[in-house]
Amino acid sequence: MPDQTPKKIAAFGEVMMRLTVPGVERLSQASRLDYSFSGTGVNVSSQLARFGHEAYLVSRLPDNPLGEAAEAHLRKLGIGTAYLVRGGNYLGMYFFEKGFGARPGRVTYTERLGSSFNTAPEDAYPYADIANGIDAVHLCGIALAMNDGVRRHMKALAAAVKAAGGLVIFDCNYRPAHWGGGGHGKAKPHYEEMLQLADIVMMNEKDAMLTLNMKSGKAGRREQAEELIPQVAKQYNISVIAGTHRTIVDSQTHSLQGFMYKRDSFYYSEPLTFAVHDRIGAGDAYTCGILHGEFRGFPPERTVRFAAASSMLAHTIEGDTPMAAEQEVMRAMEESGIDVER
Repeated sequence: MPDQTPKKIAAFGEVMMRLTVPGVERLSQASRLDYSFSGTGVNVSSQLARFGHEAYLVSRLPDNPLGEAAEAHLRKLGIGTAYLVRGGNYLGMYFFEKGFGARPGRVTYTERLGSSFNTAPEDAYPYADIANGIDAVHLCGIALAMNDGVRRHMKALAAAVKAAGGLVIFDCNYRPAHWGGGGHGKAKPHYEEMLQLADIVMMNEKDAMLTLNMKSGKAGRREQAEELIPQVAKQYNISVIAGTHRTIVDSQTHSLQGFMYKRDSFYYSEPLTFAVHDRIGAGDAYTCGILHGEFRGFPPERTVRFAAASSMLAHTIEGDTPMAAEQEVMRAMEESGIDVER
């Protein structure tokens, strides 16, 4: 019988302010912006809280009204704030323009390296206390790209959780703009260190080939994944590796298929084709679907279907943060209205 006990999970990551251009206007056209607070850690902890788990964010917020507003937003999302610390004066920000038709969406980041999160001192986080209070920690390649200080925090927190007997989850989430020129070469040693510590990993064949510099003689994405993912799992002793393959039909219509590798076998969801309202955060929703299935003890076939449906629903939500409850995802898995390619 699946385990129904909620898990205690902490996500490490930056809280950012998202400034969204209304409708489908360009930034140069708009006269106002809508703001919200987001980030991979925010998305993951919020979605896991909606799935019934006890979820926390490990981060550093500015010690001013902006930090207070961000923390109030996290509480509204059901995120535990016991592991938030205060200091510094700034939040990272980005501007989001929605795409339409042939014009893709666009994200423009402001200077992030001076944010409270990215300038956290070495003694900012009580690693041992956090590790002893949780069952699992989620860490992300976006934070890994920031600077050496953030990387030290990530590795120390992962090691502390590992030593305390908890699970370490690592989402590769490589972003070229964050690493700069020669980024894959810069990222490789840090990714390798994180993979050595990880139990559950979110990645696909592109991460293996481009960041880990692995070679494949296969042509198709699925065939490349089936060749390389087992090698990664064996080399780094990873129990679960999961990811997605996305096809963009146009800016408003995408197709997505999830995969999961566990116990020497691959499991796939049905390919789902759906309308897209807001894509940002949908990958985090997929991650949370995989984690929820693992935490609840679902069979792998059900876990990967649940994760794909979770991601699909996230495409229908305004803003970064996934908002679907478990029952909504289950309903999406079962309803005949979903367009399934066969």
